[in-house]
Amino acid sequence: MVDISEDGRTWVLSGPASSYAVHVTDRDELLHLHWGPRIGLADAEALAVRPLPDYWPFEAPLDGREEYPVEGGPRFVRPALSVRTPERRGTEWVLEGHDTEDGELRLRFRDGDLAVTLHYRMRSSTDVVERWVTLDNRGPAVELLRADSATWTLPDRDTWRLSQLHGRWGAESRLTRSALTHGEKVIGSRRGHTSHQHLPWVALDTDATEERGEVYSCALGWSGSWRVAVAQLPDARVQITGGAGYDDSGLLMLGTGESYTTPVFAGLWSDGGFGGASRAWHAYQRTHVVPDADRDRPVLFNSWEATEFDISEERQRALAARAAAMGVELFVVDDGWFGSRTSDRAGLGDWTPNPDRFPGGLKPLADHVHGLGMQFGIWVEPEMVNADSDLYRAHPDWVQHQTGRKRTEFRNQLVLNLAREDVQEYLWERLDGLLSSAPIDYVKWDFNRCFSDAGWPDDPYPQRLWVDHVRALYGLLDRLRAAHPGVAFESCSGGGGRIDLGVLGRTDQVWTSDNTDPLDRLAIQHGFSQIHPARVMAAWVTDSPNAMLNQRASSLRFRFVSAMAGVLGVGGDLTKWTAEELAEARQWVGLYKEIRPVVQRGDLYRLLPPEGGLSAVQYVLGDETVVLAWLQAQRYGEPVPALRLRGLDPAETYECLETGEVHRGAVLAHHGLRVGLRGDLDAAVARLKRK
Repeated sequence: MVDISEDGRTWVLSGPASSYAVHVTDRDELLHLHWGPRIGLADAEALAVRPLPDYWPFEAPLDGREEYPVEGGPRFVRPALSVRTPERRGTEWVLEGHDTEDGELRLRFRDGDLAVTLHYRMRSSTDVVERWVTLDNRGPAVELLRADSATWTLPDRDTWRLSQLHGRWGAESRLTRSALTHGEKVIGSRRGHTSHQHLPWVALDTDATEERGEVYSCALGWSGSWRVAVAQLPDARVQITGGAGYDDSGLLMLGTGESYTTPVFAGLWSDGGFGGASRAWHAYQRTHVVPDADRDRPVLFNSWEATEFDISEERQRALAARAAAMGVELFVVDDGWFGSRTSDRAGLGDWTPNPDRFPGGLKPLADHVHGLGMQFGIWVEPEMVNADSDLYRAHPDWVQHQTGRKRTEFRNQLVLNLAREDVQEYLWERLDGLLSSAPIDYVKWDFNRCFSDAGWPDDPYPQRLWVDHVRALYGLLDRLRAAHPGVAFESCSGGGGRIDLGVLGRTDQVWTSDNTDPLDRLAIQHGFSQIHPARVMAAWVTDSPNAMLNQRASSLRFRFVSAMAGVLGVGGDLTKWTAEELAEARQWVGLYKEIRPVVQRGDLYRLLPPEGGLSAVQYVLGDETVVLAWLQAQRYGEPVPALRLRGLDPAETYECLETGEVHRGAVLAHHGLRVGLRGDLDAAVARLKRK
């Protein structure tokens, strides 16, 4: 809902519990008025008439108060917009007008031939504010050095605490909280993709707990390089500015008649603590971002850890038979099925089945998998190419490179310049043909190296490849989804290197981390859940000991319950599992299918974080509740404490389906869960239903 003052200079967007208000002065200064608990138009108008501080030589009265600070004029804060023409720099805009449509507010400004439109939207049933900017050039060329999606202004507080998600390969999405001090805290990626190092999300609070207190949080929907700056200004105000691109060396050159639309930078105010904010973000993504989020994701098996590059149709059939007997619903053939791909040194770019390994193409295997009652999926890495490939030998100029410099290879591969239209068309033809050649239901789309030689020698403005690569990726995914609506897509980047609201708008789930150790995953999944829902979080059960990272041994029980916190998958070598392990696995898969609707679509409550000896999460959907608990280590023979549940009606009674015990809606103390946890690396599942 958008309320507008009679003079057309004050606007209030309101959701179920919060409001967002802005005002344009008579001098066309766009001021931030309010972001927080719900207010009315009269309240916003009262805020709009408050006088601003006077100018004086060393400070600017608008700093920390402008809604979208631009470069130029009496401003010293980080500009959200920085443009250049041969004649001038900076921006001096005037308000041209505003309009609203379907709950979206558009504020239209102009600086000469450059039109700047600020977009705001609060969709129905959510307090998430979506913001983005459109720039239209109607004159000579304009260079965009920086065009951020939004600047968020927080209310005056004595102190703030900053939460962020940091990490590296194999250790993504780790949550950290620290006091915000004066100056700027800058996070982002200069790697060409979202990155393992930071997720584009921040949260600020003063004294919030998991279930109480105000939390302001922001998330950027962009899958390339990005930057978010959190600034504690000298007068104690805080602003958060973010958008595409890491440096200010140039985004795009806009010619006459060209335009650029920034990615969405979404913000949320919540007074329900960190848990309340997470649940609001999850509901927003399930309703407005993730495709087909009302459809539960199937249990999958992926062949990578079983075979790596040693792929054959016969071996895949053997794995498929065991996976089907276990109750798996989606069988995925990973790397090695195409071209000359017998190692990571060759074949990327040649997206046709290897004739020695799959003499009849993929269709015979796909038909066999379907005959076993499972869907069929494949792995691809379309944005990459090996130097040892037919594609590179034919088109060495199609990769990102700098003239006269070495072409750096990571994992023996180079990055295709997806900003080129001929590369886009090549990939469309290959992938569309591939999906048309066999009954393929699922594509795991990988991206296994960062940009390093991001050059484009033949282009007059080669910097644009950083933005245009991502826009081309989105366009290709959109085109493939439209042509093959029954195919689901997973975003992967060596694990969690490309996870953000932008790619989630085009994929059905994401690969959270290459680290499948079930204990390590508890902290990774805890951080992931701060912003993203279980419905998109792929998690695998793999072999023990964990061969990839740490050689830690863990029970099948612990591995399954850890992976059941998201979209369950299996990735071990099933041909080496014993009959007892396969039988136990079938039971766990069956249990997951029973609780899957609650896990994937329910409200998440983080009962105990993974730092302690016992951690637990709870999911609530309608009258049903699921609790997953993990005991990392038994200490001093102490009993496992009762878990205080959330989100239930304290006046109602709930029956534990495992034990038949009946409890009030506040505390879970039933015998089955507590005695089921003993020893090191143990886990348990509890299901309750309202009586």
